[in-house]
Amino acid sequence: MLEIHRTDPIPDTKIYFTHSTIPSYIDPQNVSTKKQPFATFNKQHFSHTVDLILPEEMYELVRQNLATSTYARVHMKLSDILEAEFLGTYIKQGNIAMLSEGRPLVDNCFELYEGILRMELDRSTYEKCGLQGTPIEDGGKKHKKQRWIVTYDLRLPSMKHGKSGFGRLEWACKNVLDSSLTWLWWNANPSSREALEGKREALSKHAPFLHNVEPSVIKMPGVLVPKIAEKDTTLLYAQDESLELLEYLHLLGLQSPRLDAKDDISDWLSRYEVPDLGSGIATRDIVCVRWKGFVTPAFVRDVFLGIRKDVFKSKGKVNGTQDVDMDGAEERKWFALSAQGFGSKNVWTTMQFEDRETLTWEVES
Repeated sequence: MLEIHRTDPIPDTKIYFTHSTIPSYIDPQNVSTKKQPFATFNKQHFSHTVDLILPEEMYELVRQNLATSTYARVHMKLSDILEAEFLGTYIKQGNIAMLSEGRPLVDNCFELYEGILRMELDRSTYEKCGLQGTPIEDGGKKHKKQRWIVTYDLRLPSMKHGKSGFGRLEWACKNVLDSSLTWLWWNANPSSREALEGKREALSKHAPFLHNVEPSVIKMPGVLVPKIAEKDTTLLYAQDESLELLEYLHLLGLQSPRLDAKDDISDWLSRYEVPDLGSGIATRDIVCVRWKGFVTPAFVRDVFLGIRKDVFKSKGKVNGTQDVDMDGAEERKWFALSAQGFGSKNVWTTMQFEDRETLTWEVES
């Protein structure tokens, strides 16, 4: 038998688990960026898929208020972003997010988020630009850097036409980084879509193609669900239990038939079992709501706060007592939210309970 194996090491997937309690009141206009789960939302600037998983009876409370968004696909050069009208309207005074085509660690790619322009360049392009950057690890030779990151805060007072530092960036964009790219573009201004349709926006001259981010609903009747009582939360600090719950939530997002209460697949084909986290397993109807497109942390935050408000606005009381299931155990309201980043490398999942306890997983590969 030949021993065939990879000579280059494969980075291990890292999973960070956090248990926290959110405040009883959160001002939607002044949300903390440092507390969980909002710190996790903000860390992942761009996502292409967001999943909301919750019991069907709770879905009925939120179905009329599910959030929507609009983004645009547009062809532009990097130098177009630095034009006076675009810079002043969307970056200095407004708040937009942009992501260019390209594969990280492979192609030259660019992103703009909260006024920060981030450029990932290969060695030859970086040397031609003459800009100041920092090297990054790319999996190649340890002592020979091949890729560089260059960042500019375009909201600084010095970032305007006529200043030397801004002039160097302009020269690089016009003479080196002069290729036309496909960008995804999102504007925080809620009236942006109407203005784009009326061709009253500065972006209109680049002929943007508008896309709607609307929820699609997938219903899963008769699903096995692990019960999680308040006393069981600390059991999830153990690595095995925490990963079992995370795996279960991901299988819900995949609509796996292994979670069906009527599933009778042979043990020779699948040995997966729904985890028992200390309080047994129940059968419930589950709904998965999915948004696909160009999603920013602001949209995710609005979805989270809106769902939390609608799902937990009632105290879950029946005749003055807690809602109970058929076994007589207290029923704990919950919902789960997850987002997949571009490049299929980063994903996070958060599980929110009615008593403000929050479980958050961050997966980095």
